[in-house]
Amino acid sequence: MNENIKVIKLMNGEDIVCELITGKLQLPDKSPLLRLDRPLQIKYIPSMTSMGFKDYVALIKWVSYTNDKIITIPKDKIVTITKASDEIIKSYNEIKTDYDKKPDRFEHTKKYQAKKLSDEDSKEINSIFNDYYEDDDGNGTLH
Repeated sequence: MNENIKVIKLMNGEDIVCELITGKLQLPDKSPLLRLDRPLQIKYIPSMTSMGFKDYVALIKWVSYTNDKIITIPKDKIVTITKASDEIIKSYNEIKTDYDKKPDRFEHTKKYQAKKLSDEDSKEINSIFNDYYEDDDGNGTLH
């Protein structure tokens, strides 16, 4: 695993996973800036499971509106830099290969094909609407 892959906690609370630039490509130690290679923001998405709340972790492109792979940030905006866990390193390495790919917004969108409802489905939907209107107090408020 790559030892240069780090998790950076920023002052604004964001967590970034990236590869720290090393050698001549990194800025001098005295520079107030730090160069990051293909930073991805760690998003924690809570979800409810039968066992309670569980966080789902998603890695998304941190700086979305550029083709730059190397991003420079001010060091004074960094709270801490830690070694990434093996799981994060694995996920980061899988995602960073597609860093430059622009997502196709309509990739998963399938054209809707209209079809006639069966008589049974139509009756069920009408029943739901009828129940709604029976519970309506006339002011659009359900009780």
